[in-house]
Formats: sequence, structure tokens, C-alpha cells
Amino acid sequence: MSKDKTNVESFDLDHTKVVAPYVRLAGVKEGQKGDVVHKYDIRFKQPNKDHMEMPALHSLEHLMADRIRNHSDKVIDLSPMGCQTGFYVSFINHDDYEDVLNILELTLQDVLAAKSVPACNEVQCGWAASHSLEGAQALAKEFLAKRNEWHQVFGE
Repeated sequence: MSKDKTNVESFDLDHTKVVAPYVRLAGVKEGQKGDVVHKYDIRFKQPNKDHMEMPALHSLEHLMADRIRNHSDKVIDLSPMGCQTGFYVSFINHDDYEDVLNILELTLQDVLAAKSVPACNEVQCGWAASHSLEGAQALAKEFLAKRNEWHQVFGE
């Protein structure tokens, strides 16, 4: 099948060639003042084969977005993918891939130790009824169990 190039990096990624779980540098942007933003694709589930259930994904997003900032002041944003297979995280002026992996590992260990989901209420969350701490922790545990595979993006 032929495909046209798009303006979205992930749309141009051949999702049939990647093998989750992985952490992939998905883009680098340099600002006018010299700041550099590195965006990473944190893929938990194999595209078009599996996905994260929304309550677990939602809670994992809350937990990771909150906890990752305990391990780096370079985080701009952590956000879920609409396809429910992973997240994007962006760092400013931080291009050390191995350190990013370590930051993610520490963050996911924090998720496993969590007793509650932060901002899980109607004042701070747009869909507070859709959360699962247990589901988020199961996803974190599964991803951490394959830590040695995170750098391998493409299959044979």
C-alpha cells in the first residue's frame, strides 16, 4: 500500500514494523532562541494488536504526568496517544536517551508505589469517573518487566 507523507511524524511511522514495548525518539525541534525539544514515543502496546483500556490509561497518564516531574525539571509534557497504545513525553534541552529511560523507569516505580491517583476528582479532571489505579499499576508492571527491550523499536 502506498501512502502520502503527512505533517505528523507518527502518521509516517510504519506501525507494522515496530515491536512494543519501546521508547523511541520521535522528533527534535529547535526554537528561535536555541532551546531544543526532544519528543519520545513511549509505546506500551503493539499497534493494531493490543491497546490500553481507558480507565487504566487515564490513571497511568495522571500518575506519570505528576511523578515524572519528581525526576526531571526538563519535562514539558506527557500525554497519551489517541490510539491507546502509548504516550508521548517531551523534554527541553535534554537529549540523553539513557537518562530518559532511567527517568521513565523511576517514574513507573513511583506508579507501582502509589496509593491513589492524583487529581482524580471533578474539579481537577475532565472525566474523573474513568480511572483505575490497579489497571495503571498493572500496565506499569508489565512495561517495567520488559525494561531491557525498551531500546529495540523495530522487529527483525
